[in-house]
Amino acid sequence: MRFGYTILYVRDVAASVEFYERAFGLPRRLLHQSGQYAELETGATALAFASHELAAESAGELGRKEPAGFEICLVDEDVEAAYTHAVEAGGEPVSAPEEKPWGQHTACVRDPDGTLIEIASPM
Repeated sequence: MRFGYTILYVRDVAASVEFYERAFGLPRRLLHQSGQYAELETGATALAFASHELAAESAGELGRKEPAGFEICLVDEDVEAAYTHAVEAGGEPVSAPEEKPWGQHTACVRDPDGTLIEIASPM
């Protein structure tokens, strides 16, 4: 068993992919010709995006317009630079870079759909 991917349900798949490419430098794996689904390379797994319409077709009614109570975490050696870059690319600042008691540096932004993204140094 291995973890394959995470799908974020978004209003505009192409716009979300462009934000993540611009803000975090994640390369595009695919954008389906329908514009309803896309994936970005993140290493061993993929970060995927699906439109709310496609999600309703494949998984039933979502029931919520706000993102569910979760976050994604992207790991980077230079949290401060990654955070600044993400904010300049349109990410909404949530928490500025700080060192946690266990020694890890973290910061948080929200994407245009409101998904919480933690930027963290490696453990």
